[in-house]
Amino acid sequence: MLGDFKKFTSKQITKAIIEHPGESRKEWMLKIFKEAGERNSRNSNYQFWQQDNQPKIIYTPDFAAQKLEYIHNNPVEAGIVEKGEEYIYSSARDYFYGKQCGLLKIEFLL
Repeated sequence: MLGDFKKFTSKQITKAIIEHPGESRKEWMLKIFKEAGERNSRNSNYQFWQQDNQPKIIYTPDFAAQKLEYIHNNPVEAGIVEKGEEYIYSSARDYFYGKQCGLLKIEFLL
């Protein structure tokens, strides 16, 4: 199930990056994903997700909010943007504005 999620989302996100005409970091991101894919014998192209993971079951709304905040803050921690909602590939935009406005359609958790 997690593998199916990773496969589906990586294809959708990579496609969105390739097809977005205004993405200034397109070549840089695709180069990183391509190099990661070349280091993985189980991958034939781009690698978006890390191979190792430690999935956690989300039992409470508070735990879901904590994980969502962590995910939305990743581009900020990486120094890509100052605010999570500024990152064009993040659902933080949808949560911040309270409506579907990002590149990918999402299901709101909270």
